[in-house]
Amino acid sequence: MTDDNLTEKAIEYITALFRDNADGHGTDHTLRVYKNAMRIAENEPGCDRELIALAALLHDADDRKLFHTENNANARAFLAENGVPEGRADRICAVINTVSFSQNRGKVPETLEGKIVQDADRLDALGAVGIARTFAYGGKHSRPIEGSVRHFYDKLLLLKDLMNTETGKQLAEGRHAFLKAFLKELEEELEKERDAETAAGSGGEAS
Repeated sequence: MTDDNLTEKAIEYITALFRDNADGHGTDHTLRVYKNAMRIAENEPGCDRELIALAALLHDADDRKLFHTENNANARAFLAENGVPEGRADRICAVINTVSFSQNRGKVPETLEGKIVQDADRLDALGAVGIARTFAYGGKHSRPIEGSVRHFYDKLLLLKDLMNTETGKQLAEGRHAFLKAFLKELEEELEKERDAETAAGSGGEAS
């Protein structure tokens, strides 16, 4: 069971925290991760749904790309202000700390709740949404198309095989296939553009 009032407060908190964020790590991303997590949790009997909900909603509250906090300070402040016991806050933060791809390469979360939230976050890096987020982040940080495409190979195309739960694996399949189809189309279009530029350059030299 989840405390709907606490969940609503967490949504209000992250909405204010991520106001004006446009690099793919804002409120919309967090809410999708939350919905993904709750969808996966439905198929995982025995999981702590409230812990999953709060960890999903607060998973980027101290993201080092966005904030200069230590020891999950923003998440802990919210939890303390809303009467969550310290021990439970520790468990929520432990799940949050398993989410980051860059900080958890080769590591599998020890708890079922950690596996669920990690899968939920990774699902949002796949499919059409994952593509949109990649280029939104790239644009915000002046990264050229080639740099964003490299990110697909460095991270996104690896995620399907790193899913922890059966539901996560099933949901990742179609999204992974969409990434591959997009990259194929993008490469074909860029190749045609390069060929056209080469032809135009050759024609100019001949004249």
